[in-house]
Amino acid sequence: MDKHLLRQIIRKNIRLQRRTLTTEQQNKAAHMVVIRALQETRIREADKLALFLSFDGEINTNPLIDILWKKGKQVYLPVPHPFTTGHLLFFQYTPTTSLVINNFNIYEPQLDITTLLSLDQLDILFVPLVAFDIYGHRLGMGGGFYDRTLQNWRQDQYFFPIGLAHDCQYQNEALPIKKWDISLPEIITPSCYWRWSK
Repeated sequence: MDKHLLRQIIRKNIRLQRRTLTTEQQNKAAHMVVIRALQETRIREADKLALFLSFDGEINTNPLIDILWKKGKQVYLPVPHPFTTGHLLFFQYTPTTSLVINNFNIYEPQLDITTLLSLDQLDILFVPLVAFDIYGHRLGMGGGFYDRTLQNWRQDQYFFPIGLAHDCQYQNEALPIKKWDISLPEIITPSCYWRWSK
């Protein structure tokens, strides 16, 4: 089967599985992800962490964001770059931040240069994904935003990326990856903390 078509089929199937999770299942999953995240020294010691606001059945990040705020951490959200197509900027997100809906129907902070954080100042980048496999390969939504953000993380050592996903997003066969797909060193799911040597 054509690799592109196979990727689209996987995306469609996993997104459907995510959307069919009940509110109770979503809440329990989010709670377990918070517990696993807070057990990690790297996360506990980080000061500036970028997350994403959940969309399309993704793991609910609001409980994690709330606990990070309570612990005095600085939280940042991605915003598509207004002038460089396919790239992300990260703006601080606080309980009083005004949010707007972007072209992808996702909430994001308004552009405010005073709250912009450069990647070299970020400690941890929590990454959304559609599917992942036993090798840490990540299949995203297809826009390439996070692949572009991640492309130099190993060399630059700017931040440490950690994926967040539901257990149902794991694929027990290798994903049909392409050369621009960036694998992740760690992924947190409700039932497991996945680690790969990167």
